[in-house]
Amino acid sequence: MLRTHTCGQLNVNDAGSEVTLCGWVASRRDHGKLIFIDIRDRYGLTQVTFIQKDSPQTYKKAEELRSEFVIKVTGKVFKRPSGNVNPKIATGEIEVLALDLEILNESLVPPFEITENLDVTEELRLKYRYLDLRRGGVFKNFILRHKLYKIIRSFLDKKDFIESETPILTKSTPEGARDYLVPSRLNPGEFYALPQSPQLFKQILMVSGIDKYFQIAKCFRDEDLRADRQPEFTQLDLEMSFINEEDIFSLMEELMQLIFKEIKNIELKIPFERLTFQEAQSRFNTDKPDLRKELNNEFAFVWVIDFPLFKYNEEEKRWESEHHPFTSPRKEELDILEKNPDKVKSRSYDLVLNGMEIGSGSIRIHNKELQERIFKIIGINKQQADKRFGFLLEAFKFGAPPHGGIALGLDRLLAVLAQETSIREVITFPKTQKAFCPLTEAPSGVDERQLKELHLSLKKSKKEKND
Repeated sequence: MLRTHTCGQLNVNDAGSEVTLCGWVASRRDHGKLIFIDIRDRYGLTQVTFIQKDSPQTYKKAEELRSEFVIKVTGKVFKRPSGNVNPKIATGEIEVLALDLEILNESLVPPFEITENLDVTEELRLKYRYLDLRRGGVFKNFILRHKLYKIIRSFLDKKDFIESETPILTKSTPEGARDYLVPSRLNPGEFYALPQSPQLFKQILMVSGIDKYFQIAKCFRDEDLRADRQPEFTQLDLEMSFINEEDIFSLMEELMQLIFKEIKNIELKIPFERLTFQEAQSRFNTDKPDLRKELNNEFAFVWVIDFPLFKYNEEEKRWESEHHPFTSPRKEELDILEKNPDKVKSRSYDLVLNGMEIGSGSIRIHNKELQERIFKIIGINKQQADKRFGFLLEAFKFGAPPHGGIALGLDRLLAVLAQETSIREVITFPKTQKAFCPLTEAPSGVDERQLKELHLSLKKSKKEKND
């Protein structure tokens, strides 16, 4: 290692030691024959002092230092005089008297100051996200993300879940939001789709005999964006066989209780409140009620249950699924499926936190005949069903167990835990509300050669034709 310690590690017990630190110049103060800098890394700040008379060559190098230069400095640790202690930082009781300095890399003047109280546009921050991430307040969100993933994986491992990845390049099964499509070079005129969720694959995993599956999954939806939406997002996806709704509820409540204890040191009261869809609509005029005032709570969870299985699309004059077409209806209402679809309740559930849906799931259909009945009601005939979902229906012929699951939006949960108003603050390299990445300038055009390889051509706009 180039360094012996991090910039947030040293204290009075290290006084007298010779140490080597590496990091960025956070600030520089020239007092004439005496230069002070703060050196920063992800762990914190340490003050380094350069004294001309004690080390003239090192002092001369320190005169070259500017903000965000990357340096390696070797020196001796001294306890600061009591009047110079800085209680705002962990290393505030000591300073390092520099004996040697190496400039590892220089830096241009940053487009904004690397400070917590930053007043610049979000687009500028995202364009220079690597600089934005050097700010401790931003970086802490990604430490939080790491910790959340670690808690989730450890918890589910102890519950005998198997973490299993599912394909990113998959079949387009248009239901809900628009798919992101990927043209296939080897199969001209045909396309993959990026998954909106691992829904079909996790159900097939249940058929395979994996009775407890989970995945921290990337999902993609081509939809209009807002503060709690991104074109690509992360969810905790899990599925279990031979269970009912109560098994999902108790598992998620135990997980949320652990997360909030470990991250916020808050004891959540379980079980969570439950409201039917009808109760939520009549009392709060929404299916995402915020119960903080009604309950002390700073963090108010509620399960919303008994959603309608279908909703009527007035524009297209047809029934469609309230959640998705793989959601199971209640057994006692199977005989009125076709006769009174508006009266059929689903075995679906949403987990709502502070008025925000952070999780959604259901007990699934595991029977081929019932699945085909649902498809027929929402206007998907047998031929269309085979074309879109044939691989799932085929799997159901080989002994599919009863199963159900849930997907938690980890970006939304993290935003709540970090007390951020936008999920962009907890995503390392987010896109703007126009699905644009200021850092890489994606999406962008591609070479004509690439289009030809994919057997694609672009349609010219009227303006281009006229030009």
